[in-house]
Amino acid sequence: MPLTLGAHVGQQNMDMATMRATWRRLDAAGMDWISVWDHLYEAPPAGGTLAHYEALSTLGALCVETTNARIGCLVFYIGYRNPGLLAKAAVTLDHLSGGRFELGLGAGWHEQEAAAFGYDFPPLGTRFEMLEEGVQLIRSLLTQERTTFEGRHYRADDASCLPPPVGGRRLPIWIGGVGPERTPRLAARYADGWNGAYIGPEDYRKLNATIDRRCEDLGRDPASLDRTVNLMFMLAADEAGAAAADQRLDEQWGPMAARVRNGALMGTAARAAETIAKYVEAGARGVNIALRAPWDDDALSAYLGETIPALRKEFTTLRRV
Repeated sequence: MPLTLGAHVGQQNMDMATMRATWRRLDAAGMDWISVWDHLYEAPPAGGTLAHYEALSTLGALCVETTNARIGCLVFYIGYRNPGLLAKAAVTLDHLSGGRFELGLGAGWHEQEAAAFGYDFPPLGTRFEMLEEGVQLIRSLLTQERTTFEGRHYRADDASCLPPPVGGRRLPIWIGGVGPERTPRLAARYADGWNGAYIGPEDYRKLNATIDRRCEDLGRDPASLDRTVNLMFMLAADEAGAAAADQRLDEQWGPMAARVRNGALMGTAARAAETIAKYVEAGARGVNIALRAPWDDDALSAYLGETIPALRKEFTTLRRV
C-alpha cells in the first residue's frame, strides 16, 4: 500500500477566493486528501479575532472545486450537530464530490468557541459518550434502510437517510484524537481510520500499537484500520525563515507550543522527508500537512514539487513495524 499525502487546510485568516485557489493548487499537485477543520473561532484560540468560515458550508465548496483528492473534515466535533444531520450532510457532500467524501468525528477541544456560541461543553468523559453514540447512529443511518436508536444523548425513530452514499459504497468514518485509552477503543470498534494530530513519532508509535491491541481484542485485523497523522506545516525556504517560523509558533500557541512543535514539520523543506519517514516507520499510512495562513509559499512550492515526488518514490510500498 503506498503512502498517502494530503493537506489539512484551516479555513481562517484568508478570503474565500484565496482558499479556493489553494484547494485547486493542492488538487492539481496530486494531493490524495484535502480536509478542513470544524471550528467556529480560529485555532489556536484568539478570542474570535480572526476571520473564519464554518466547516460544512466550506466543504460544499471544496467538493466542487476539486476533482481528484478525497475530501473530509478532521474532525467534526460531535457536540455541534445532531448525528442525523451529520449523516445527511455526509451523503450530500459525497454526492457533490462524486464519491470522494469521508467523515471524521471527534470529542472536541475548543471550549472557548463553544462557550461564545452558547454550546454546552460537558466534561471529556461525557463528550466521549456522545461520540460513541453518535458514530453508531451515523453508521446505521449510512448503511441501513431504516434506523431506530435510543441512547442517552441521541435518538432516531424509524429514520431513513436517502440517497445512500455514491454507488451504495461504505462511506469511511474516521475517529480523530490522541487520547491513550478511549480514542483507541472507539477507533478499533467503530472506525475505518484513525487520525492523530500534532504528536511526535514516538507518541504516535505508542498510540498506533495500542490501537493494534484494541483491534486484536475485538478479533479485528489491525490492517483493516487506516492510520494517518496531521503535522503542522512550519517549513521555510531558508534557515532564517525557519527561525522566524519557530518564533511564530511560540507566539501563536503559547503554552501549547511545545506539544505542537513536537508534531510539526520544522526547518526547511529539505528536511521534511526525513521527518515524515519517522512517522511512516511508526505506522502512519498517510501524512497530512496542516496549513494555517499565513505560510511560507516558497516552502509549500518546494514541498509540493520536490518533497512529495521523493516521498512517493521512497514509499511506493509502506514498511510496517
